[in-house]
Amino acid sequence: MKIYEELQARGLIAQATDEEQIRELINNGGARFYIGFDPTADSLHVGHFMALCLMKRLQMAGNKPIVLLGGGTGYIGDPTGRTDMRSMLTPEDIAHNCECFKKQIERFIDFGEGAAIAVNNADWLLELKYVELLREVGACFSVNNMLRAECYKQRMERGLSFLEFNYMIMQSYDFLYLHDHYGCNMQFGGNDQWSNMLGGTELIRRKRDEDAYAMTITLLLNSEGKKMGKTAKGAVWLDPQKTTPFEFYQYWRNIEDADVMKCIRMLTFISLEEIEDMENWAPDRINEKKELLAYELTKLVHGEEEANKAQTAARALFAGGGDDSNMPTTELTEVSQEGMTVVELVLKCNLATSKGEVRRLIQQGGLSIDGEKVDTFDQIISKESLEKGVKIRKGKKIFHKAILK
Repeated sequence: MKIYEELQARGLIAQATDEEQIRELINNGGARFYIGFDPTADSLHVGHFMALCLMKRLQMAGNKPIVLLGGGTGYIGDPTGRTDMRSMLTPEDIAHNCECFKKQIERFIDFGEGAAIAVNNADWLLELKYVELLREVGACFSVNNMLRAECYKQRMERGLSFLEFNYMIMQSYDFLYLHDHYGCNMQFGGNDQWSNMLGGTELIRRKRDEDAYAMTITLLLNSEGKKMGKTAKGAVWLDPQKTTPFEFYQYWRNIEDADVMKCIRMLTFISLEEIEDMENWAPDRINEKKELLAYELTKLVHGEEEANKAQTAARALFAGGGDDSNMPTTELTEVSQEGMTVVELVLKCNLATSKGEVRRLIQQGGLSIDGEKVDTFDQIISKESLEKGVKIRKGKKIFHKAILK
């Protein structure tokens, strides 16, 4: 099976312009494609995971990825999927986040000689002269059409800033610049980016050549993938300092049963033949599938050694074992002679953001210490217990250890 057909079989392709040309380019290793990453934080999260896996698959098939770091578009902020305007980042934060992104992406993509390249749109967007841009690019965009785009329509009632309104033009100009300077002939993105990407394709064809080899394709669940990155604790980051390998493993180990095979198909590099065989497994083997998914993705992001540690720790915990050596741990340095309340402990371990949240968790029966359910807000965890180390379980999915050093 060729790569384009494999992407279809894995459920990764939703829409495409010029599908036959795209198929031919991709299958013959002729795509020089880009995917953009706006540096809204100092780490990528699992919402970016599908795009990274797609880039890896296409590179393995001989195509050339261009990683576009949004050091310029990060000054504006993508309004897609938001009900309010993003917080404005400082230039220093944007530059720092771009560097963090590139280091993480290097785990997935080969940037060796003749391989992938990484570029930063700050290098051209921040140098643009506004009036020249309006004449050169702005004249190609119909305000009527832009307002019909879903990314703007959903914000009209709540308020859309003029700054954000420029995002489509900036993203479209990126494609034009990459086409002219790097031979980029294809762009990928999620369904939520479809209007922006069509703007770029149309801009190239109007400004350069009606037959310009510039094409657009979207990923079926990339916008849903962004939702994957959110849990009650916050985003599931690829940075091990933000989300430990154990927590990352646990996230995938505990996804909904209905999503397991979809994630295995779209995110892992397990062959389609093996996946078809797994489809026929008995229903009582669902936990085997979840373990396989969690292990494969943890290995991809954090390496085989960390994946083995996370799996060993998870199996020990669920089997009632005592191996907590790889469990996320908070080391406490100051505790009174009496110890501390369970509310204080949970907050110290960053398992909640407020006392109210801890109280609700206890009321709902969702907090246990060393296997015993917590049922009072003022329960004291003794200093002696903390010196030995206590295991905290929040809900069904989150395990944490606290120890006084």
